[in-house]
Order: sequence, then C-alpha cells, then structure tokens
Amino acid sequence: MTLTLAIVLTVLTHVAFVGSRMTIALNGIRLGATPFTVGVLMSLYAFLPMLLAVYAGRLIDRIGPRKPMLYSSAGLVASVALPALWPSLAALHLAAMLIGTSFLFYHVALNNVIGQLGTPADRPVNFSWFALGFSISGFGGPLLAGFAIDGAGHRAAFIVLATFPALATLVLYGRRHVLPGPGGAHHAGGKRRLGDLLREPQLRSAFIASAVLATGWDLYTFVMPVYGSGIGLSASTIGIIMGTFAAATFTVRLAMPALSRRLKEWPMVIMAMSIAALSYALFPLAESVPPLMALSFLLGLGLGSAQPFIMSLLYAASPPGRQGEVIGVRTTMLNGSHTFLPLAMGALGAALGMGPVFWSMAAFLVSGAGYAWRRVK
Repeated sequence: MTLTLAIVLTVLTHVAFVGSRMTIALNGIRLGATPFTVGVLMSLYAFLPMLLAVYAGRLIDRIGPRKPMLYSSAGLVASVALPALWPSLAALHLAAMLIGTSFLFYHVALNNVIGQLGTPADRPVNFSWFALGFSISGFGGPLLAGFAIDGAGHRAAFIVLATFPALATLVLYGRRHVLPGPGGAHHAGGKRRLGDLLREPQLRSAFIASAVLATGWDLYTFVMPVYGSGIGLSASTIGIIMGTFAAATFTVRLAMPALSRRLKEWPMVIMAMSIAALSYALFPLAESVPPLMALSFLLGLGLGSAQPFIMSLLYAASPPGRQGEVIGVRTTMLNGSHTFLPLAMGALGAALGMGPVFWSMAAFLVSGAGYAWRRVK
C-alpha cells in the first residue's frame, strides 16, 4: 500500500513540477525573455535545492518523511499558483526557486520511503515502479500545460497545474499514518562527514553517472521549448513532443520490473548514455514534428532506462542511517550542474544557436559513457 501511495503522490506532484517548467519557459518567452533568460529561469529551479539538498536528506533521516512531504506539497501549491496571481518576469523567477525547493524536500522524502520498502533484492523493482510514476506525470505535465496555454492562456495553465499538488496534499494528509513518522528512518551515531561518502568508490561512481544522466534529462526540458518556439511550433505541439519523451520513459520502465532481475546495472548505464548521446547529436537536423517526436522518444528510452538502476546502486552503497543524506548529496550534485548548465547553454544558444547546445550535450554524454565503461572494466 505504501508503494502504491508513493506512486500516486509522485504523479500528482510531478505533473505540477514538470508542467510548470514548460509553462514558465514559454511564459517567459512571451514576456520577452531571451534564451539566456530562459536558462536563468531553469537554473533557479535548481539553485536553492543545490544548497539545501544535504540538509534535507539529514532532516528526513532524523524526523522521517511524513512532515517534510506534507509541508512541501502545500508549498508546491502556492509556488505554482504564484505566476497566475502576479504575472511578470519577476514572479517567474521567484516561482522557479520556490517550486524547485518545495519539490526537493518531497523528492528526497519519497526516495527515502521507496528505499525502505522490502528487501535489498526488491529495490530495483520498487524503484522501477516508482520511476514509472514519474513517466506518467512526465507525459501528462507538458501535454496538460501545452493545451491549457493554447486554450486558456498562461495564467490559467498555472492554476490548472496547482490543483494537482493540492489534491496530493489532501491525499497525503488523509493517509499520513501509512508513512514513517519521527524516527522512521534509521539513525547511525557519530559525526557525519560528506567526505566519507565521497571517498566511497561505489558511491562516487554512482554519483558521477547519475549526474551525467540527469543533466541530459534536465537539459531536454530547457532546450525543447526554446528550440520548438524558435522553429515556430505552438505550445501544444511542443507539449506533445515533450510528452513523447515521457511516453518513451513510461514504455521502457513498464518493462523494468521484469528486466531489472536479469540486467546488470553498469551495462545499462552505458547503453543509456550512448542512446542519449546519439539522440542529442541528431536533434539539430530535425525541424519538423515527426522527426522531433522520434528523437524525443529515442532519448526517453535511453534516459528512462537508467534511473531505477542508479537509485538501486546508491541505496545499496549507502552507510546505515545515511540513505537520506546520500540522496541529498546526489541531489546537490545534480542541482549544481542544473544550476550552471542552463546558464552556459543559454549563453551558448544566444550566441551560436541551438545546434552547438545539442552537440555539446552529446559530447558530454559520450564522455560519461566512457567513464562508466572504465568503471565496468
């Protein structure tokens, strides 16, 4: 029942998170934002989470996930609705920071809950079902946002998206006794040093691979609205294309619970990076909807297949009582790249166009695959 509840809550909150990223990007473009400004907006989603993720992990290790999830879901409602109440670029910047911070606590807590379920052998399967929930919301969020923007405008889209975490807050409050409360996470005594985690070879390798894959994932949410708008696509068409990416992650993750019992982690990571690199390299050659949908689907297959294996590797290598902290460290690393990468890619796109942005990401993923291959050997 807890796994089912976690998946339902994931879908409801992540719809608002991923839908808001597209809506904020397109609303910013409508208000005159340059590609660099859109990059700043996307970076703000990750700025405060980069600073707070380790604290969030330690807090959840200490008090359990129940209260952080409840408060952060309520914060997600308010922050997604903010641009509807205050339509301006300043509001978009503030909302991006608040949405990212609220979702950080929710995401770390949910990962902690999934990791505690069942036996170590069950973790790849549980994380596969958990990732499937992200695929459902990843498909529905952009699609919902695109049609809401085209049908009723940007302000209405924000209100529609805010209703989903509002429903999650009600569900969570009604079922709060199912989740671990204070003391629900194991606690290990002694002083906690981040360096101890980073010196663990298995953890360090998983952290690096996770950062490379997640960078490829998050860059897509930044470049596709900018690239699609630049070639004249409507908001709903961009939403459909981005929904195709999520549909691919759903498709591959639907098979993961069965395949995860037969597949090895690191070969899957190498394959995922290679497929993603090929997709990014071909994106600048596509300027119509069918090839963009095909490449988005291919990218989703690659990136969507790796996440359950990465999370299983991280949780298995975590010291007792520090699982939430490990998730927090991972989130800090990811958000560090997510903060600065959109700024760099936004500046690169403004100066040279979007082609070099895609090709730079492809080269980065190829380097990550080479690192993972050396890890296997």
